[in-house]
Amino acid sequence: MRIAVSHPQAPSVPVAVNGVAIPASAIAREAQNHPDVSPQAAWREAARALVVRELLLQRARTLGLAAEPRSEEGVRETEEEARIRALLEAEISTPRADDASCRRYHASNHARFRSPDLYEPLHILFRADRSDSAAYATALTRARSALAEIQTNPRSFEALARALSDCPSAQEGGRLGQVARGQTTPEFEAAMLRLRPGETGAEPVATRYGVHIVRLERRVEGVALPFEQVHARIAAYLEESAWRHAVAQYVARLAGEAEITGCDMAPAAPSPLQ
Repeated sequence: MRIAVSHPQAPSVPVAVNGVAIPASAIAREAQNHPDVSPQAAWREAARALVVRELLLQRARTLGLAAEPRSEEGVRETEEEARIRALLEAEISTPRADDASCRRYHASNHARFRSPDLYEPLHILFRADRSDSAAYATALTRARSALAEIQTNPRSFEALARALSDCPSAQEGGRLGQVARGQTTPEFEAAMLRLRPGETGAEPVATRYGVHIVRLERRVEGVALPFEQVHARIAAYLEESAWRHAVAQYVARLAGEAEITGCDMAPAAPSPLQ
């Protein structure tokens, strides 16, 4: 395999696979699907992806493969996507994940198979738009005043929530029910995770909704999920991992047998399934 590398902003060697050129305009369009730290990196990833696509299409044509495009959830394959799917189905075979493999994976990855920790927070919301400096300052002042009263009399939290909170949860004394990580705003979650059960945050918490006083009433630890409950999930993961590995090896073999210019394929070739 002969490889020449070109810079995306000053390409000296056209990107091509076995003499078939991949236009710079196509790479620029594909780069929009590869957000990265820089335009140069996005260009490189886009070029690799289109090189892989061309390698697979050339192989499919050599084998005379074609397939009827499928539709899934209202999205229909292109003819090229259908041809690549037919090629991979014809040339790649991976084993099913057996029970023993799944059990070994479960035994080695207990931390991945737990129910989520659950939290039962209460809050008092003083609604304000942070872009409105006057309204936000007023909300912050009200929150600090209420927090001072709660610190003096912790039992007053629910009564103050009913009287002051701008959240519908006010009717429940500020109770939000059980929540897991990711179900509240990042700022609220960070404040909640710092608290011990029964503790109220020492400072008001600002979010896009306004200013909150946060209290954690209870935390319910997640529990390990039994193998039977996650067996299907593990099997699907192992089979998908095996498939992706096989595709990467297959693409690497095709690249090794091809003449590729203008694109550095030294890093692991991207899978068309990603």
